[in-house]
Amino acid sequence: MKRDRLTLHLMWRLIRSQPVRYLGNVAAWATVWVMPVIPGLITKAFFDRITGDQTAGFTVGTLIAFLGAYAVARVCVIQFGMFNDENFRFRVAALLRRNLLERILELPGARAIPDSPGEAISRFRDDVDQVAETISWTTDMIGTVTFAAVAVGILSSINAHITLIVFIPLVLVIVAAERAGTRIRAYRIAAREATGRVTGAIGEMFRSVQAIKVAGAEEGMIGHFRRLNDERKVVAVRDRVFTAILESIFWNTVNIGTGIILILAAGTMSPEGTFTVGDFAIFVYFLTFATDMVHFIGLFIARLRQSSVAFDRLYELLQGAPADRMVAPRTLHLTGDVPPLPDPPEREPLERLEVRGLTYRYPGTGNGIENIDMTLERGSFTVITGRIGAGKTTLVRALLGLLDAGGGEIFWNGRRVDDPATFFVPPRSAYTPQIPLLFSMSLRDNLAMGLPVDDDAMVAAMHAAVLEPDVAAMPEGLETQIGALGVRLSGGQVQRTAAARMFVRQPELYVFDDLSSALDVDTERTLWERMFADREEATSLVVSHRRAALRQADQIIVLEGGRVSAAGTLDELMESSKELRRLWSDEPIGVEKED
Repeated sequence: MKRDRLTLHLMWRLIRSQPVRYLGNVAAWATVWVMPVIPGLITKAFFDRITGDQTAGFTVGTLIAFLGAYAVARVCVIQFGMFNDENFRFRVAALLRRNLLERILELPGARAIPDSPGEAISRFRDDVDQVAETISWTTDMIGTVTFAAVAVGILSSINAHITLIVFIPLVLVIVAAERAGTRIRAYRIAAREATGRVTGAIGEMFRSVQAIKVAGAEEGMIGHFRRLNDERKVVAVRDRVFTAILESIFWNTVNIGTGIILILAAGTMSPEGTFTVGDFAIFVYFLTFATDMVHFIGLFIARLRQSSVAFDRLYELLQGAPADRMVAPRTLHLTGDVPPLPDPPEREPLERLEVRGLTYRYPGTGNGIENIDMTLERGSFTVITGRIGAGKTTLVRALLGLLDAGGGEIFWNGRRVDDPATFFVPPRSAYTPQIPLLFSMSLRDNLAMGLPVDDDAMVAAMHAAVLEPDVAAMPEGLETQIGALGVRLSGGQVQRTAAARMFVRQPELYVFDDLSSALDVDTERTLWERMFADREEATSLVVSHRRAALRQADQIIVLEGGRVSAAGTLDELMESSKELRRLWSDEPIGVEKED
């Protein structure tokens, strides 16, 4: 019951976000539902006229003309209702998606969504559409109730006993829908979760094409994907079959009731009775619409249960924010000029970056980093190294605000950074993660990312990233479409494209997380040499255990178990740090997993 109240509350908030369009919907669809009363009355008058039960009133020709006018008017109302309803539903869905996306962008980047991106997309698509459609159906419910009130008034004036029987199926349908509520919810949850697993797997496969090919796991991945789809098929069919069974129960209940009503109505007709052929005709006519009404009410109750599931799944994306956050009124800017984008933060030359006591622990585990101190001077090249799971990636993410650090302070030129997530953005800093993410568009668009970049800057960035030979070999050059998530590029090309994207922005601080893991030794050495030659004052923070990076380092920070075990130059640490000597002797080392 509490969940139902919350669902209705959230739906009401969404309705209030578009009051004019919703009232237009109510007016249109209430009219569509009530208008059939008019041909019902015309039908009664027509049969009474031709049977002689009514001698005064409109002629048969006039009644037929009224029917034609009614048809034209109803088509016009339906056209307006459909246009207005599409606009209303689109805006409701857009508001939900806008608020959810805003919340996701507020959260630490590495923990912005609770599941995979593909699963989140299924929520943005299917669950939002479910909510918007259910809210749209509420206008039909208002029209249904209005029609029922008018029909009861007309029919009860003819025969109150038969009128009462007409609405008995409605009670039975409502009871059946309520009794099935728990199962409706359980089946819908299972179906949505299975869909999320499938879409999540698609996203993961596109992100891991290189790893799948290197491991020769194509057949295994296809088999896994097929199993996920088979599981989805089972729960989706179960959900749909149960819904179809409910629909069948609703229809059969109504149809049986209709047969009983017709028998009773026919029994009341007699030459000397007051129940005329016209009365019988209007009862039969209204039964058709009453049948639709009862069936619709049953479906609406089931859909309301499914919308409760949709709201629950959307609420999970908020990760702790109140449920009202997803329905808060906002300006959508769907018409007119798009508001200007905010200016990027002013460039402030980095002279000194200090980190004191930085700490982060992953929820439910003891893993993470603790009490990290480090200082980066302008123009320095700092390398963070350590074994797999030492906390290197976690340190970088916590520094940049991609993880919400549990303790510690960060100072930029002596000024405390209160919100790293919004502070460490271009032109202050740029970041390339272990597995860079590219977009399904041209290589040029991936490098520019909406910035007005001239050709000279683009060429310079590609040169620094050692990407020029690859672009020259592409038939369409920078206009080459790289496919979903850059699937048409090799692993090394993906990483160098991400590096070029950083160089285009010319930030004060470059942060690389294992950039060279997919590069050969010569390419890596060339990349670092060009970076130092072209950007002498650039400050870099690099996660790596490759010798080329360690040799270039002004400062090396060695992590063990989430703590700094040693820090200094390569020569100093080769003498004092057993851990660094082990890492050096183990070179080359494979790509580090995210820790």
